[in-house]
Amino acid sequence: MTLPVRSAIVTGASQGIGRGIANELAQQDVGVYVTVRSTPMRPFADGVTVIECDHRDDAQVDAALARVFAESPTIDVLVNNVWGGYERMIENGSFTWGKPFWEQPLWRWDAMFNAGVRAHYRATQLVAPKMIAERRGLIVNLSTWAAQKRIGNVAYGVAKAATDKMTADMAVELVPHNVAVVSIYPGLVRTEKVMQAASFLDLSNSESPEFIGRAVAALARDPEVMRHTGKVLIAAAVATEYGFKDVDGTTPRPLTLTDV
Repeated sequence: MTLPVRSAIVTGASQGIGRGIANELAQQDVGVYVTVRSTPMRPFADGVTVIECDHRDDAQVDAALARVFAESPTIDVLVNNVWGGYERMIENGSFTWGKPFWEQPLWRWDAMFNAGVRAHYRATQLVAPKMIAERRGLIVNLSTWAAQKRIGNVAYGVAKAATDKMTADMAVELVPHNVAVVSIYPGLVRTEKVMQAASFLDLSNSESPEFIGRAVAALARDPEVMRHTGKVLIAAAVATEYGFKDVDGTTPRPLTLTDV
C-alpha cells in the first residue's frame, strides 16, 4: 500500500535543489506550489504553480500560504528549502565564506536564520494545522552535514544544527497527530552553481536535483513514514531503502560524516 500524494509546497524553489524537488513531484502527478523571490529564468514542469514570496517578510508569507490554502484544501507535503547567506561570497575583493567567525560579515548569520531557520519555522507554523486536521502529512527540512561537522563557517554550522534540532522538537509535538517531520541531507548535487565549477569537482558520486524529489515522494507515500519522524535522513540512503534510482539510472552512494 502507498498513500496518495495530492499536493505539496516547496519553498525557495527558483533553482537548485528546490526546483528539482518541485519538478520531480510534478512529474509524479503531485500538484506543487513553489515560492520564489524573483521570476524564474526557466519554466517549471506542468503542474507547478509559482508564487512570488520573500520569506523574510511575514506578510508575504501569510499571503502566499493563504492563496495555497484557498486553492488546495489539503497539503500532503511541505518542503522547507528556502535559504539565505550564500550571496555576496566576495566582499571588497575577498572570498569570505571560509573565514573564521570573527572575520565573517554579520549579515551572513542574519541571512541564514531569517531567510532559513526562521522561514522554515514560520512556514511550518502555517501548514501544520492543515496536516493536523487531516491526521497525515510530511514536513521536510533541507539540511546538511554542516550540522554535525565544521563545513564552511561557524554561522552555517549553527544554522543547520538549529534546523535539525527544530526537526527533532517539532516531531515530538506532532507525533500525536500522525504528522512526520524529517531533515534530509543531500550529497553533492548537480545544481546550476555546482555545474559552473564542474571542472574542479569529482562528480562521480553526485546527485541530480530531482533525486531529492524522489526521496521526498517515497517518504510521503509510505504509510509507515512515522518511523522516520524526528530523524536526519541521507537522501541516498532513502533511495536504498525505497529502491529508486537517480534520473540517469545511477545509484548514488550514501555519504558518511567521514566522507564529507
